[in-house]
Amino acid sequence: MAFIVFILQLVVRILSFPMYLLKFLGLWDWICKKWFPYFLVRFSVIYNEQMAGKKRELFSNLQDFVGPSGKLSLLEVGCGTGTNFKFYPPGCTVTCVDPNPNFEKFLFKSLAENRHLQFERFLVAAGENMHQVADSSVDVVVCTLVLCSVKNQEQILREVCRVLRPGGAFFFIEHVADEHSTWNYFWQQVLEPAWYLVFDGCNLTRESWKTLERASFSKLKLQHIQAPLSWVLVRPHIYGYAVK
Repeated sequence: MAFIVFILQLVVRILSFPMYLLKFLGLWDWICKKWFPYFLVRFSVIYNEQMAGKKRELFSNLQDFVGPSGKLSLLEVGCGTGTNFKFYPPGCTVTCVDPNPNFEKFLFKSLAENRHLQFERFLVAAGENMHQVADSSVDVVVCTLVLCSVKNQEQILREVCRVLRPGGAFFFIEHVADEHSTWNYFWQQVLEPAWYLVFDGCNLTRESWKTLERASFSKLKLQHIQAPLSWVLVRPHIYGYAVK
């Protein structure tokens, strides 16, 4: 089976040669950074419709982690277009981090539609290096559909632990690799070389739950689900929260 996967991946790479050539020339990343926000605006609407129940369930206990100030301080890593804003409780202060500056105009449009939030700032930075955010300064960190594309999962979780106050929580929803015995995992492996390029560094076969289990959280509540999504390849999900 591994040999068949290798051959089919090779075919996918050959068919994707124009994209690989553009990447080699240094043009593909620029193209992705420009077009990906427009794709995500449309995808996020569909994703929110299909995952609304799970998001409401997950974010329903955000207020349990309000700090001594009495107001929830929330940092969203990989905020994208602000698709999670409508699920956050009224009055919470939100700081957004994303490495793609082209999300900014979409982010502010979402903020205008969600005036129940108090916006702090938008930082153009990778989650692995959020030096602009002070140690132990936020109550909650949120990360949805981000661990699939970061360069270093261990480092981003170390940064999450650094910025969280003691007793703060990290909330996550992530698509992950399917069980290895399934046909879906077979096709995740086959299509990943092209998927990675088209969707701005997204990996289909990451087992992100293992990284979360190794991180230095005092408590981890994590569930595996088959999300009710139209795209079969990204149906395998994990969601939950971890406490510092």
